[in-house]
Amino acid sequence: MSDTPIIQIDDDWKRQAQEEKRKLAEAQAARKAPPAPAASSAPAASQAGESAARAIPQPSFATLVQSVMTQALYYLGELAHEGEPPMLNMDMARHQIDTLAILDAKTKGNLSADEQSLMDQTMYDLRSRFVSIAQQYIR
Repeated sequence: MSDTPIIQIDDDWKRQAQEEKRKLAEAQAARKAPPAPAASSAPAASQAGESAARAIPQPSFATLVQSVMTQALYYLGELAHEGEPPMLNMDMARHQIDTLAILDAKTKGNLSADEQSLMDQTMYDLRSRFVSIAQQYIR
């Protein structure tokens, strides 16, 4: 028997990532659509529209996990700023994944079933993506 661990990567995350990219592209296209002509109170209406579009989500465990996940995806090259090429920084991606692992360890037994499921799925997805991308550059 070999001491090398066997790594199995689930293809479901690929479909999920493609779906997320599609939704993000649709959202960006909707934002780029020209706004309707405004009345005389254009500055006030514009500011109100911007603040509504940029509503800050309620602080929660899910928001925290998603925030760190987004940072990890950014460093894995899965997300990019508009008009810029994706960034690949495996060290920072690993740091974000390790940060989530610490959060997972420190909250073990204190999460609801939904929160634990979110954490487990997020960790699995991020680790799978990390391994997949790392394998591309090791070859």
